[in-house]
Amino acid sequence: MIEFVKPEEIEARSFEIIAGELAERKIKLAAENKDVIMRVIHTTADFDFAQTLKFSPDAVKVARELICQGAHIVTDTNMAKAGINKRRLEAFGGQVHCFMADEDVAAEAKSRGLTRAAVSMERAAALGKKVIFALGNAPTALISLHEMKKCGIYRPDFVIGVPVGFVNVVAAKELFLGGDVPYIINEGRKGGSTVAAAICNALLYGMPAGTRGGEGAQ
Repeated sequence: MIEFVKPEEIEARSFEIIAGELAERKIKLAAENKDVIMRVIHTTADFDFAQTLKFSPDAVKVARELICQGAHIVTDTNMAKAGINKRRLEAFGGQVHCFMADEDVAAEAKSRGLTRAAVSMERAAALGKKVIFALGNAPTALISLHEMKKCGIYRPDFVIGVPVGFVNVVAAKELFLGGDVPYIINEGRKGGSTVAAAICNALLYGMPAGTRGGEGAQ
């Protein structure tokens, strides 16, 4: 039967359904990661993320501290950029960037025989800001970040690694799993731009009250 739900109550009702189904599946989420996992399930309707999303120690706390410090977010698609609540991030002094579609990035990538994702990560490293990378599409972005770290060129502050697909996707994620860079990574092939944006929004919406741009920001 069709369930009548007021428009302003749809999201809350969705989260009630998710919580109920998690309980039925006997899945208990760690309290510190619950906001992120619930919002990803809400975005995808895929309960596998309750098992496959992996968090470095204190990952959510670390990411929110970075946001409080004015960290910027760099994505690997304009779709992810569009989905992140930029007003909420700007309340903390941060901005969202995606360099993938920039003409000069495409030209440089072609001339150097690299992917646009690799060049985009170099542009992000040159921002001179604290950066949270939200990568939902290009495994080469993760690979590039790892190479820069390994060579001592650049160490990312935080990596949200959720590219989706088949070629190098799993291997690229595994470069950061268990490493010393704070991360939220989805094991396996699943992910995507909407998942990357959902994770960022979960971090933003759950900012502690009393922080700059906290609960009252829209």
